[in-house]
Amino acid sequence: MTGFSIDWLDLREAADRCARDDKLLEQARYWLSESFAPGTEKTVVDLGAGTGSTLRAFAHASNTDQQALCWRLLDQDAALLAQARLRHGHLQRLQTYELDLAEISALPLADAQLITASALFDLVSADFVDTLALALQSQQDPPALYAALNYDGTTTWTPAHPLDEVVLDAFNRDQQRDKGFGMALGPEAGSYLERVFSGSGFKVFTANSPWVLDQLDCKLVDALISGIGEAVAQDSTLDTTSLQDWIQFRKAHLFTGTCVVGHTDLLALPDRD
Repeated sequence: MTGFSIDWLDLREAADRCARDDKLLEQARYWLSESFAPGTEKTVVDLGAGTGSTLRAFAHASNTDQQALCWRLLDQDAALLAQARLRHGHLQRLQTYELDLAEISALPLADAQLITASALFDLVSADFVDTLALALQSQQDPPALYAALNYDGTTTWTPAHPLDEVVLDAFNRDQQRDKGFGMALGPEAGSYLERVFSGSGFKVFTANSPWVLDQLDCKLVDALISGIGEAVAQDSTLDTTSLQDWIQFRKAHLFTGTCVVGHTDLLALPDRD
């Protein structure tokens, strides 16, 4: 899987937390607390956990009984997991696993009540989603899936620039290249997750979770512009001069413009009726 730096993950975390749909996060927490006997330990497996942003999102939500949760953080980046242990190692119910997420059969999913992921599923392939759904569905007591912040292919800037749509189209094409799991779903991740898990016997709930960024998020927007520029630099629809003009224009409006990046959150609950 494509690696991410601690600096980038830290930079985006506040925007991610604001973007998460509160009702869907609350529904995931409610399902954990109400579907199992009070006081019993529940295991949450976080795929592509990074430094533990999903754990922190649950911890910051009200009425979350962290003492009843055992977190298994899965990532292939040892440095990110080391940072997660540094930040949350005081939690006795924290386990970290450095492994290849693409090898679903080797993931420690057994006995979990909830599988979570943040900003992951737009990086994975359709085969990954199919295999994961089958792996969860086939368990005696299937866990739920909470997948937040799946990029949906939309980005809106103000003020507008003539190349906004051209750059966005090029970026979305880049989002569908192989990120380590096969050809990535990119902007199709949310709709594909919904279709597959609905067809696998889960009750699926979705909600929009866009980044809404302005001058207060200028450092994140600056990094986003640079990242987009790098991602589309080799696209045949953009010449170097035009792309640099777009980048310079966008960075000139860091303190006066806005940016909305679309995401979707999804919660798939096993149907026990």
